[in-house]
Amino acid sequence: MGAVVLGTMGFGVGALLAARVRAMPGLADCQSLLRLLIARGDPKAIPLAEGAIDQYLNITPVSARGRGLRVLQRDALDQHIAAVGVQRSFAETVDAYIARKLAEE
Repeated sequence: MGAVVLGTMGFGVGALLAARVRAMPGLADCQSLLRLLIARGDPKAIPLAEGAIDQYLNITPVSARGRGLRVLQRDALDQHIAAVGVQRSFAETVDAYIARKLAEE
């Protein structure tokens, strides 16, 4: 599993976020897949996105799930802001699914 490279961050909040992402196994892989799926915006891939989130939750300790879900949700919201059309709709769907999972935690 590789770490997510979030650009040239230096110190501060960005570096802290990058360290937390590296410390959560499976989060970087899930985040990368969700970004790819949102960019494609294919509604038929929604079950794949949901499955990736579920798989992340299955391999993540309970104590880290909420934090990881919030990282994924924040990323999906960032994608939503930048997206249009089907990509925007897909990002909204991912966000809603994560919100449901957070409510269950």
